[in-house]
Amino acid sequence: MAREWALAEVAPVIHLFDETHEFPHEIVRSLGKTGLLGALVPEEYGGAGLDYVSYALAVEELNRVDASVGITMWAHNSLCTNHIVLFGSSAQKESYLPRPGAWRGAGRLGADGARLRLRCRSHESRAPCARAIASC
Repeated sequence: MAREWALAEVAPVIHLFDETHEFPHEIVRSLGKTGLLGALVPEEYGGAGLDYVSYALAVEELNRVDASVGITMWAHNSLCTNHIVLFGSSAQKESYLPRPGAWRGAGRLGADGARLRLRCRSHESRAPCARAIASC
């Protein structure tokens, strides 16, 4: 499915985005409709519910056509939604993972990583913030 989608939706137009140095928002919206932006997200949250081998194969097929689209899908899953699936509370999953059919765009990690701010609160069940800042 990933190969067919990439050949039909990405291959014919991606060079236009490369030439103008623009982000392919419409392509990512279309990718969202495939469920691949939620490749590792369970189906009840509208994701594809893939295992890791199938996920890796989907990333490979997208990269075969265009690496920028493949890495966008990879980053959305590996750096964003999968962390919520694996480590988020039920409330966080309900809040941050869309309902079926609602995958519209890339994860909201922010466009400017240098301005990203984290807040860490110590809890009795967690290590002190200084040692666990990455997990807060």
